Amino acid sequence: MELDNRTGMTVAELIDILSEHPGDAVVEMAIIAPVQEDDDDITVDRYVVDGVMPWDEDGEGETVWMVGGNDDDVEVFLDAIEVVDEGPPTS
Repeated sequence: MELDNRTGMTVAELIDILSEHPGDAVVEMAIIAPVQEDDDDITVDRYVVDGVMPWDEDGEGETVWMVGGNDDDVEVFLDAIEVVDEGPPTS
């Protein structure tokens, strides 16, 4: 798939791609480790998608994160996000 001159795909493109697969298929993220030119080995870390969340770090439009990883790490991440969502503590 050609992504033109941008760094990701849109939700519409992802939906289009996923619509070509069975509805009960499991969705995983495959994270590819940096590959050196002279290496024959390619390392792929596979994670089930545990959730989806909106993210707008720079205020220039919404990004959607597909969240996954080791169960303990995802739990710590989600706990940290909940603290951020609650806002600053009041005194």
